[in-house]
Amino acid sequence: MERGKMAELESLETAAEHERILREIESTDTACIGPTLRSVYDGEEHGRFMEKLEARIRNHDREIEKMCNFHYQGFVDSITELLKVRGEAQKLKHQVTDTNRKLQSEGKELVVAMEELKQCRLQQRNISSTVDKLTLCLPVLEMYSKLREQMKSKRHYPALKTLEHLEHTYLPQVSHYRFCKIMVDNIPKLREEIKDVSMSDLKDFLESIRKHSDKIGETAMKQAQQQRNLDNIVSQHPRIGGGKKYKKDVCASSDLEVKNTSPMSEQDSGILDVEDEDDDDEEVPGAQDLVDFSPVYRCLHIYSVLGARETFENYYRKQRRKQARLVLQPPSNMHETLDGYRKYFNQIVGFFVVEDHILHTTQGLVNRAYIDELWEMALSKTIAALRTHSSYCSDPNLVLDLKNLIVLFADTLQGYGFPVNQLFDMLLEIRDQYSETLLKKWSGVFRNILDSDNYSPIPVANEELYKKIIGQFPFQDPELEKQPFPKKFPFSEFVPKVYNQIKEFIYACLKFSEDLHLSSTEVDDMIRKSTNLLLTRMLSNCLQNVIKRRNTGLTELVQIIINTTHLEKSCKFLEEFITNITNVLPETVHTTKLYGTTTFKDARHAAEEEIYTNLNQKIDQFLQLADYDWMAAEPGNKASDYLVDLIAFLRSTFAVFTHLPGKVAQTACMSACKHLSTSLMQLLLEAEVRQLTLGALQQFNLDVEECEQFARSGPVPGFQGDTLQLAFIDLRQLLDLFIQWDWSTYLADYGQPTCRYLRVNPTTALILLEKISRVMKDTSRKNNVFAQFRKNERDKQKLIDTVAKQLRSLINSHHL
Repeated sequence: MERGKMAELESLETAAEHERILREIESTDTACIGPTLRSVYDGEEHGRFMEKLEARIRNHDREIEKMCNFHYQGFVDSITELLKVRGEAQKLKHQVTDTNRKLQSEGKELVVAMEELKQCRLQQRNISSTVDKLTLCLPVLEMYSKLREQMKSKRHYPALKTLEHLEHTYLPQVSHYRFCKIMVDNIPKLREEIKDVSMSDLKDFLESIRKHSDKIGETAMKQAQQQRNLDNIVSQHPRIGGGKKYKKDVCASSDLEVKNTSPMSEQDSGILDVEDEDDDDEEVPGAQDLVDFSPVYRCLHIYSVLGARETFENYYRKQRRKQARLVLQPPSNMHETLDGYRKYFNQIVGFFVVEDHILHTTQGLVNRAYIDELWEMALSKTIAALRTHSSYCSDPNLVLDLKNLIVLFADTLQGYGFPVNQLFDMLLEIRDQYSETLLKKWSGVFRNILDSDNYSPIPVANEELYKKIIGQFPFQDPELEKQPFPKKFPFSEFVPKVYNQIKEFIYACLKFSEDLHLSSTEVDDMIRKSTNLLLTRMLSNCLQNVIKRRNTGLTELVQIIINTTHLEKSCKFLEEFITNITNVLPETVHTTKLYGTTTFKDARHAAEEEIYTNLNQKIDQFLQLADYDWMAAEPGNKASDYLVDLIAFLRSTFAVFTHLPGKVAQTACMSACKHLSTSLMQLLLEAEVRQLTLGALQQFNLDVEECEQFARSGPVPGFQGDTLQLAFIDLRQLLDLFIQWDWSTYLADYGQPTCRYLRVNPTTALILLEKISRVMKDTSRKNNVFAQFRKNERDKQKLIDTVAKQLRSLINSHHL
């Protein structure tokens, strides 16, 4: 029963499910009925479902039939109406077709016109759109064309500005166009092109100023020279208005700075052409007038805008350092001419004038530390080069011109704010070298003067010539002034010439000290020291060389002594001359004194010694003519001829000594007599003369008596009594001893102060005695070959032997 209930429940559920499916089929869209039918086939009751479906279809057919039957009459009526309407519709169709045909025929032209109007409207819209687009594009193209034009004309900084406007203002408005994209892609290339071209211009500028540095420096040094001349004129004439030109220069410099500072300058040439003007009245153009700095400014601004300023600064400084090293490298032959130094200085000045201008007209391209570093390097290299090359200069005029050039060089750079103290310190070193070159030059001058002098007193025939000599040399002699013309100065021509050359030397020393910023005391000290070197080294050596020269005669030596005496007296006037030109009184502390007095004294003493030597040499030359017959039995009746000639020579020589100081003449005379006495003694004792007769000794005695007679005659005034005769005392006592044969007195009184033969040396007496003894022995041997000696000869020989023995005893006792 339960099972039957369950089957019944299942049957009810199935029936309900089928009913739901049928309702869903009726209400669902045909396209979506598939899933519903699938649910039927998925179950097991599709047979029953089909039965249900057939039953439902039959129900619907019955309902449709009922509805059709209900509306059939209305349908028939509708069909009838439709048939009527069809006829009318046919008529209407024909009318519409006919009307359409007429309309088409009539509207064909209108359609053509409308088509044309349509095309015109389309073109108008296109043109309007094109105009609008071109309105946006034309400024871009114009700016691009302007950019190209600016780059073509090398206006790089304006080109960079145009490029900035093009990139940030115009291109964003038309960025979707292809040509704009091409432009955008080209912008970095254009920037690099501007950068490269501006750098190329900078390189050209750097190369140009490197080549023209000497021209720039020359102009700057001319300006400095003009300014210094102007300052000198103003200092000498303070009321004379020289300010107009100076004001004009200042204004020109101001205008120049404004002009050159502008980065928009369109001139790219580094150096402007300026014709040289030889006329001194023409104003020298300013140093910066020669230079167009616009390439530097443009390149600096371009790199700054491009964000590469540091790269540009490093490049510029690196290149300028290289150029500085090239500029500071002096040519190997710089020392040969002043132009070599001038070109070297011009290049250095030109370099630093450019750098100074860059320093003051740009912000940070170069700084003071960089300039100072370059200047320190330049200063050290310049000083080293000048020390090296100036050492080769042997011409004082070149050294003086070099000094003036260095001063101008220093003043020029000092005007630009560079410290130049080391240059002036170096000039003090060059001053010593200048003094050396002056000394060498004046040494030659003195040599020429001394070589060309005739060593004779200067004759003057009239008052005019007398005053001329007095004007050249400070000489005063009242006695000479009273003498009538013609008359003679005591000195020769080299005295005024040497005196004037010493003054010229002092002037030359003074020239070097100008513009060195030295005090009067320093200048005075420098002049005095240099003059002392001139006197003690050069003039002294020249005088010594003349004095020691072989062909200098006694007359010349006498004149040299007279000349040096007058030059010695003139030293006080040289002192006054230096005092007048330096305005430093001699009494000032640490003032150097002139050594001229010592120089001329030394020269005079050397001349005196040379006179003594020459006299002795002349005496020796006469003595070489002596031809004694040492074996003569009897003497002659007069002195030897050579000795007579010698005495005559001495008399004439000492007659020339009248202008010499008394002591010099006396010393010369005494020296000559002593030398003559000594030489005669040596002649008598000569080892080659082994034998000597008393007759020869008596002839020798006649010659000595002639010498004594000369001494007694007073060839030179000033000797007291028999002072000059004492020169022959040794000979006189020796000859008296032998001629008088006074051996007993000699041997008895030997060693006593009052001894008659005090000046006779036992050794000398023994030598002479042995020579006489040899003669006696040879004579006796010849006369008595086979016989005994005669008694008196034997006695005399015994006496000689006894005296010789006693003399040897005296000699031995003396040595003990």
